[in-house]
Amino acid sequence: MSYTALKTLHILSMVLLFGTGLGSAFYKWMADRSGNVTHIAVTNRHVVLADWLFTTPTVIFQPISGLWMVTLLELPWTTPWIAASIGLYVLAGICWLPVVWLQIRMRNLAADAAARQQPLPTIYWHLARWWFWLGVPAFTAMVLVVVLMVGKYMGGSGS
Repeated sequence: MSYTALKTLHILSMVLLFGTGLGSAFYKWMADRSGNVTHIAVTNRHVVLADWLFTTPTVIFQPISGLWMVTLLELPWTTPWIAASIGLYVLAGICWLPVVWLQIRMRNLAADAAARQQPLPTIYWHLARWWFWLGVPAFTAMVLVVVLMVGKYMGGSGS
């Protein structure tokens, strides 16, 4: 595969990762604010599905394609912007993995509450707070990765 084709796929994957993550977060947050248990249950189901269909493949593809491009350009992984990007990506991943578990747990709690036509249990709201606050450093890290990737900051070079 040519460098240009790989870079194009890498950028499209990043856009899909960002868009799915931000869109899912927005719709879940808005559904939670509605207080409508059925709406919350459906939205949580869709957020978990979107994570499996879109986020997971892009989370896997991003480091593979990024490191492949670095190899093609013969840049050392210790190049400052590359090393910083890898570190930030790992930080985002450390935040994302518990978020996946939280989303599945919240999906199940919301589905059960909707089926029983009951309010969401207190634990749901506790998990939702953890979900939100884990998203803050993950999202920030990913924004910084994009800034580094596009700008090749910190004295690095590359295309």
